[in-house]
Amino acid sequence: MRRVRETEEETSEIIINMDLIETLDGIEDYSHLTVLYWAHGVPEKSRILTRVHPMGRKDIPATGVFGTCSPARPNPVLMTVVRLCGRNGNVLEVADLDAIDGSPVIDIKPYVRDFFPQHDVKIPEWMQQIQREVNRSDR
Repeated sequence: MRRVRETEEETSEIIINMDLIETLDGIEDYSHLTVLYWAHGVPEKSRILTRVHPMGRKDIPATGVFGTCSPARPNPVLMTVVRLCGRNGNVLEVADLDAIDGSPVIDIKPYVRDFFPQHDVKIPEWMQQIQREVNRSDR
């Protein structure tokens, strides 16, 4: 769980092409953003996997990649929610970005909590266990 915690403590820059700078107008009014990016560092051999042990943990049964948050997937488009720390022209400073350096950003949208389900959300026991471990390690 160390890697998750380290990601939450780091800040990153998302640099937008200058010809698209107007797309950022008003973004400072949001505390969080949803970022879609291409996981360019995922090896080709990982893109053919159909099942993985979540987070590489052998104590969790192998699960279909679409039932996990693994970056190993046929089409490695990933999504994460980041905290917007600031903007300087075409540069967004964000926290909690789990992409590796150089990952191409596909899209950025404001995070609006009410756009996502709040009730009756179900996740498997193994994911609940991971969440408990992550929350425990944040203390």
